[in-house]
Amino acid sequence: MTTMGIKTVLHPVSDLAAAKSVYAALLGIAPQTDSPYYVGFDSEGQHIGLVPEGGPQSMATPVSYWHVGDIEAKLAALTAAGATVDQPAHEVGGGRLVATVADTDGNILGLIQDR
Repeated sequence: MTTMGIKTVLHPVSDLAAAKSVYAALLGIAPQTDSPYYVGFDSEGQHIGLVPEGGPQSMATPVSYWHVGDIEAKLAALTAAGATVDQPAHEVGGGRLVATVADTDGNILGLIQDR
């Protein structure tokens, strides 16, 4: 099982339209995904997502997502090392699985597996 690295960072936002303008200006591109519940930008191999507060993927702080080949095996390894599951693996569409764990200091780490 190979960890493929951090390629996705999700940012919680209170005003999706305002945040979309700021990130479009920062990245110099329009979003590739633009919906009322998620705005996503793909730039230079990095995916930056904006998640509105109170939405289905709502979070309190930005979360970096590690892309992994086997999400269940990685969850098992992380919990064996002392992390606790925050959100178990679940599908978010298109066969993509996501999960989050809290490290021993309470920092949230995200995992993504594309099928």
